[in-house]
Amino acid sequence: MKNKFLIPAAALAVALFNPLPCQAEVPSNGPVYYHQAVPGKPVVHECEVAVYGGTPAGVTAAIEAARMGRKALLISFNRHVGGLTSGGLTASDLGRQETIGGLALDFYTRLGGKTNFKASTAESLYLTMLKEAGVTVLLGRCLDSVEMKDIRIVSSTMETGETIKAAMFIDATYEGDLLAAAKVSYRVGREPRSAFNESLAGQWQEISWKNIYQFCRLPISPYVVPDNPSSGLLPEICPEKPGAPGEGDNRVQAYNFRMNLSNIEGFIPFPKPNGYNPARYGLLARFLNSDPSIKWTLNYATQPMTDGPVQMRNGDSNNAGSFSSDYVGGNYLWPDGTYEPGSFSTLPPARRGLKMPLHQLYELREKIYQEHVNYQQGLMYFLTHDPQVPKKLQERAGRFGLDPDEFKETGHWPHQLYIREARRMVSPYIVTQDDCESKRVAEDSVGLASYSMDSHFCQRVVVEENGKPTVRNEGGFSHPSRKPYPVSYRAIVPDEAECANLLVPVCLSSSHVAYGSIRMEPVFMILGQSAGAAASIAITDKISVQKVDYTKLKERLLAGKQCL
Repeated sequence: MKNKFLIPAAALAVALFNPLPCQAEVPSNGPVYYHQAVPGKPVVHECEVAVYGGTPAGVTAAIEAARMGRKALLISFNRHVGGLTSGGLTASDLGRQETIGGLALDFYTRLGGKTNFKASTAESLYLTMLKEAGVTVLLGRCLDSVEMKDIRIVSSTMETGETIKAAMFIDATYEGDLLAAAKVSYRVGREPRSAFNESLAGQWQEISWKNIYQFCRLPISPYVVPDNPSSGLLPEICPEKPGAPGEGDNRVQAYNFRMNLSNIEGFIPFPKPNGYNPARYGLLARFLNSDPSIKWTLNYATQPMTDGPVQMRNGDSNNAGSFSSDYVGGNYLWPDGTYEPGSFSTLPPARRGLKMPLHQLYELREKIYQEHVNYQQGLMYFLTHDPQVPKKLQERAGRFGLDPDEFKETGHWPHQLYIREARRMVSPYIVTQDDCESKRVAEDSVGLASYSMDSHFCQRVVVEENGKPTVRNEGGFSHPSRKPYPVSYRAIVPDEAECANLLVPVCLSSSHVAYGSIRMEPVFMILGQSAGAAASIAITDKISVQKVDYTKLKERLLAGKQCL
């Protein structure tokens, strides 16, 4: 298909899932993705290293550049620093702890632990570390445009009217907006298995998650009237036909909010979202009542006839179930505003440039963001209030609510949506499953990754099993890396023919499979520090980032206690 969908999230929900959508509205006191700025008097900020993205990678990149004597500027899209680490994900995905060094280890040591900390405490510490390093921080600045000269970024302009001039730029966003504005090549979605000969690539991989969060392999009818296709599909099931095993597509693994929960006295009850419609959770209701022998764990489950359906614990709560807090399929437009349905067996050309003006993309993302808020708040309200939920399960779920000490400015709901994957840069070195399994070992390491190759579901579709149509989730896998493996410096810099003064430590050059291992906050902090160091060296030597002497970079990173 040549035509791309370019539609709001609510319309996407109707087009793909027919879910009786909630008509998400921007709340007056709830979480908001996009605060549109009113342009003021033009101001020019001059620095040596400009870091766009207040993520953990952005923080460490700016700090490292400043520690090397550079005038560093950190520009955050929203009004926070710390990304997901200060936005709800406090049960850090660590991999091998011995691989964490440098600024990442310093952060966790000062925080008092690598996991189960307070999100607000993490943000306070990030701000303290930035101040100690002398980094100037600009909050609530949304990128509007980029000025290029030859193959270098000359400046970036924010919606506020401010212009940032720098010798080196670092894109530390979860989405890769700066790299796209600079016309650096990227991909969105899943490569086919044939692209890099990855066993985990494409659709319907056979290695893991075949029986996990698959509605206990029960013949759950996907239709509004059971076994009657003419009645239509239940909400949250995609009518689009999936591809064949190994085929690639443009689908993105699901996002959710990492709620911070509490069962102490004074917890905040789950709010009833605007336009709440319990019919949206009809598939979950059918599953909950399909077999009395299912054990509901309210946590991760891997045994037969067990399921979440959600994780309910003190602290960070993740997706944990066949129908859970992940809004499967609701994010396809998030990365760059476009989505082309269908599947492919041959890798298509990489994308370049912005597919729409950035302000239009931000407005679209706001709608998708609010639809995620509405979906997940509605799910929790459904579990704790709807009579279709088995009474014992409802009582257990009702013992928890939102943490009264966290996210007070946004109704105790996290301000950061978990963008598990968006754009991925395409450079001469693409990290693949071979790197994760140590079949290929990069000699220009800028940090170690070690977490399992991990992807959440990409689609929920109708399949036929044992002669009956039923519903299954597709796209999830969790397969261990053999041992810690190095991430190549070449994977965080673009092709020199495209941009000579940009580093990308988050949306780096990687396949979907390998990105599932790299996409952890500690690794982003590690790669951010390395990007900051490389930017500083490039300035000193008056060269492109691609020509940085790796011997010099390695010496600096080892002195900074990075694990390479």
